[in-house]
Amino acid sequence: MSLTSIPATASGPWPAPAKLNLFLYVTGRRPDGYHELQTLYQFLTWVDWLYFECNADGGIHRGAGPAGIPPEQDLGVRAARLLQQVTGCRQGVTLYLDKRLPPGGGLGGGSSDAATTLLVLNREWELGLSINELSNLGLRLGADVPVFVQGQAAVAEGIGERLIPASPPEAWYVVVDPAVTVSTATVFFAPELTRDTPRQKIADLLAGPARNDCEAVVRRSYPEVAAALDWLSSFAPARLTGTGACVFAAFGSRADAEQVAARVPQPWAGQVARGVNRSPLLAALE
Repeated sequence: MSLTSIPATASGPWPAPAKLNLFLYVTGRRPDGYHELQTLYQFLTWVDWLYFECNADGGIHRGAGPAGIPPEQDLGVRAARLLQQVTGCRQGVTLYLDKRLPPGGGLGGGSSDAATTLLVLNREWELGLSINELSNLGLRLGADVPVFVQGQAAVAEGIGERLIPASPPEAWYVVVDPAVTVSTATVFFAPELTRDTPRQKIADLLAGPARNDCEAVVRRSYPEVAAALDWLSSFAPARLTGTGACVFAAFGSRADAEQVAARVPQPWAGQVARGVNRSPLLAALE
């Protein structure tokens, strides 16, 4: 997206950070088809950027965004419309999305865009909703949205809505995008998915070895992801984030991470980012 297409009067840029699932355990399946999880969310310094041009005519528009995501499917647009409907706000907005995070990568980009939209428009439209009220709205858009609204690294339980603040080490990561899109629904409906990992106490989760219960299914269904995991694991233990497709490994320094990222083979893409326990959006809002 060309920055020249954004009006000078627009508010922004506002960050919408990526997340990693440092572990992900599927502990059960509910009668409604959703899965019970235990997972650890941490944010990255790798972000989408959003701009907001508020208007008085009540229209919700997207002025710019990725061609592969139609405006009606854009979670930022949907978040703005939901906020407007729930509050009765008569103001509108044009959103401009500078998309940096790969869709379908397991990085939560769409959910993060939605959270940033909720938080910024709550301020711009002077609605006065609390963080908890915005989190509850966000859950209607997706299970990952509340953690982005809260802005604190957390262990999540339930379908992802029950959040317990956590402070995992803020490592440097190499994130590899193997240039495929993974269907979350396909993974969670796979017959071979492990759905009975025993629930653990939070202290045990944080102290124990980490894994992702979705990884075996994704490896079998997406050979590009399996290859990326194997390649990155030759440098450091690598894991899948969410249901993928992106994979990640932690390194002791930025320099170490950059050396590995520079060797990521084509057509994959490598990104170096710092793990942070406080969302970059919170600092921007302050």
